[in-house]
Amino acid sequence: MSFFNQRGIFLQLLAPVPTNPREAQVSMQLARKESGWDPMKQEASESLVDSVFVTAVSSDGGRSFNIRTVKSDVDGDGDIDNDDKQKLLALAKAYSSIVNP
Repeated sequence: MSFFNQRGIFLQLLAPVPTNPREAQVSMQLARKESGWDPMKQEASESLVDSVFVTAVSSDGGRSFNIRTVKSDVDGDGDIDNDDKQKLLALAKAYSSIVNP
């Protein structure tokens, strides 16, 4: 996250498990950065708030993914629905296809 953008997405492509080498997992954390002031240390502080953690799993090498449940409105339209899930699935698929992140 930068000084100008207070929202961020952290992605991690997890290694396949030995029992299923075609499995791909993408761990996603969506968060907002909040700046503050630490009066004890007399310095600025930053923390991540409103974090949402989601793991997308693929059993076909990253061609398609599945997310069990989505518990947060990630697209900001006011409801938690299939659109939120589809956006996260598209993000996981796009990230898993990047060769050198």
